[in-house]
Amino acid sequence: MRTVDPAKHRARRQHIVRAAAQLFATKGFERTTTAEICRAAGMSAGNLFHYFANKRAIFLAVFEAEDSDKAERMAAAEAADDPWSALLEVVDLLAAPALEPLAPQLVMEAMVQAYRDPDIEEALSRANADEKKTIATLLGRAAAAGRIDPGLDPDATASWVANLIASLYTGAATDPSFKAAEQLPTLRLILTRYLRAEARE
Repeated sequence: MRTVDPAKHRARRQHIVRAAAQLFATKGFERTTTAEICRAAGMSAGNLFHYFANKRAIFLAVFEAEDSDKAERMAAAEAADDPWSALLEVVDLLAAPALEPLAPQLVMEAMVQAYRDPDIEEALSRANADEKKTIATLLGRAAAAGRIDPGLDPDATASWVANLIASLYTGAATDPSFKAAEQLPTLRLILTRYLRAEARE
């Protein structure tokens, strides 16, 4: 029986995911075929299915690829000594993929597929809930420390913060003139003025 090298197996999966992500972003999930993914990854269908059960599994893997690192960084942010600085770091962390060429289109495609596939909807909802939890925790700590307006409800405000971050993705995906990298400083400025208005008075 052939022994599987975990590192090589993981590397091959990542290679497939990167090749498929390019197709999903440019053509969409429905219009991307398994044959096209095989050609882009440079392997046969039999080899591809050794790593993934089907096209849907590959699509889910695109969004799971960075979850582990993101979860670790958000957990570290929640425990940081300075909640305000940690909050801005989380905003940068969650906004960073919007600056990449493929991510905005992939996020929009995931939102479309979430209406059709309960597993994709669950994965997105879980990720959104985790992000809002971290943001709300930091907002609560920052308010307690007098760094932001104490009158803001942490949970409701976390939803607004998350929606503002999401606007970077929708803007980049739908407006060719919208440059997420150029708009990120504006996003930080909006959040700073909104969250810290009463704290400065």
